[in-house]
Amino acid sequence: MRVNRILLSSSLVVVALVLQVSVLARLQLPGAVPDLLLLTVLGLALVYGHVGGALVGFGAGLLADLAPPADHAAGRYALVLCVIGYLAGLVKPENGRLKSATGPMVVVVAAAIGSTLLYAGVGALVGDTAARHVGLGNLLFTAALYDLLLAPFVVPGIMALARRAENDPLAETNSAAKSADISGGWLSSGTGLRIGGQRGGLKVRAARARTARAGRIKGVKRL
Repeated sequence: MRVNRILLSSSLVVVALVLQVSVLARLQLPGAVPDLLLLTVLGLALVYGHVGGALVGFGAGLLADLAPPADHAAGRYALVLCVIGYLAGLVKPENGRLKSATGPMVVVVAAAIGSTLLYAGVGALVGDTAARHVGLGNLLFTAALYDLLLAPFVVPGIMALARRAENDPLAETNSAAKSADISGGWLSSGTGLRIGGQRGGLKVRAARARTARAGRIKGVKRL
């Protein structure tokens, strides 16, 4: 991943995690908690593709695993978001631009349900049966509902920021300035050649005129 991708992804993931832990997790909504971190990974994956989505998902999940008040084994959510980021990146729209809101909404619902099922499945493998006590059906419904309601305010903005970083306006400006300098150099060089040529031509003409005048004067003296 390029430096601008790493910086943008890291900043967005940290902000999303802080907001999720400090704000969304304290709303005490019934069922699941709105997953702002998941939506951030989806927005980036829809621009960066499956490889970038998997890397961003793994880093975001690992950070969530280590951040307090995490109560599960480290690496569990990293695996979930890595898979979700990879799959979301496979449906990346052309040039990272959305033609309709239907596709991303379907991706959000599928990611919310898939991440909940995958998280519960990994938990069952390591002996965590908390999903059974809460009710898996209720978790699936509320996770999909909350993420779907939150997605229009998060995913388009994340994608816009990612596209802007991909375009790299600063690099384009520098490139344009260099091109202008090079063009100016060529123009000035060509102008210098033309001016030098004109000066050389004037000197030659002046020398010929002086020679001709000297010849005429000498001839007069001979006469």
